[in-house]
Amino acid sequence: MQRRNFLAKATVGAAAAAALAACGKKEESKAPAPTSSPAAPAVQGGLPEIKWRLTSSFPKSLDTIYGGAEVLANRVRALTGGKFDIRVFPGGEIVPGLQALDAVQQGTVECCHTCSYYYVGKDKTFGFGTAMPFGMNARQMNAWVYYGGGDKLLNEFYSNYNVLHFAGGNTGVQMGGWWRKEVKTLAELKGIKMRIAGLGGTVFAELGVVPQQIAGGDIYPALEKGTIDAAEWVGPYDDEKLGFYKVAKNYYYPGWWEPGPMINFFVNKAEWAKLPKEYQEAFQAAAYEANVTMMAEYDDKNPRALSKLLQNGVKLQAFSNEIMDAAYKASQQLYSDESAKNPAFKKIFTEWDKYRKTQNAWFSLAEARMDNVLQSHK
Repeated sequence: MQRRNFLAKATVGAAAAAALAACGKKEESKAPAPTSSPAAPAVQGGLPEIKWRLTSSFPKSLDTIYGGAEVLANRVRALTGGKFDIRVFPGGEIVPGLQALDAVQQGTVECCHTCSYYYVGKDKTFGFGTAMPFGMNARQMNAWVYYGGGDKLLNEFYSNYNVLHFAGGNTGVQMGGWWRKEVKTLAELKGIKMRIAGLGGTVFAELGVVPQQIAGGDIYPALEKGTIDAAEWVGPYDDEKLGFYKVAKNYYYPGWWEPGPMINFFVNKAEWAKLPKEYQEAFQAAAYEANVTMMAEYDDKNPRALSKLLQNGVKLQAFSNEIMDAAYKASQQLYSDESAKNPAFKKIFTEWDKYRKTQNAWFSLAEARMDNVLQSHK
């Protein structure tokens, strides 16, 4: 029944996507011209040739999330006539995927493409740059970072680690992962070993789950061997590519810990300061493009990928209200406890939370009503 409902709604979703694409033309007018344009590069002669290395936290097989770094590198190359060359390396080639930030901080590479919440072990404040449990969706995150003061707050914090932050993509609200067995109650969560990143793992731990931090390319073998009982990654397109459905058939939703995870470019501050102004502008324009196009690509590819998964016997499962309510309560307690002992966390959380509430109030009107109406018709 879920498969039939999804496939029936896919037709409506396609029409909505076309309408959204038409509405997005104003945004596109601000983006750099396509690389196929015969126009001369924006940067004129006389500027230096500079070569950077970018280490990604993601495997090259994932053309969407890994591809965001290639979008950046290709656009920078095009805008500078090839003089500013950023070479992209997949996770594990220079440093392990979960050490990308450290490599930039220490000057091993000039920049990276990663998720800030991979580093909440250093400071839980890192969570704000990517996603917080029951936080903001992709559009709201963009609004907060670009116009709501988020970029300034984040970069003030990141300066302690010798890096600058640039928004570098988003996946949209994620799925709730692949589970070997069904989990309907809080009691059934006890003792489950789950691959999960960010503060979602901290919240799940309060519910009895044993969180595991594992890089994307290492998740499948851990799930296959039974080292873990469940794993979350992104959504249908990436998850289908990584083959999780072959070893776990229960596909849960929603990923309440990642309602709109922003992917991050981190740049070494000293290396950034060395760049000519023209190259800095090219980098920022390219980051904007990577940020916008990644979300669009996921929205385009996820529906078709989900259809394929359902045809392979995957069972869609919604987290029960009992689990959702307990997770929400635990997340709010986490925010309160961390704010009480971590000034950096409290500073960002105070502004982030106010912005989130304002955005949710706005989205609860026309957006929510329109979504409910459209999704009620098959």
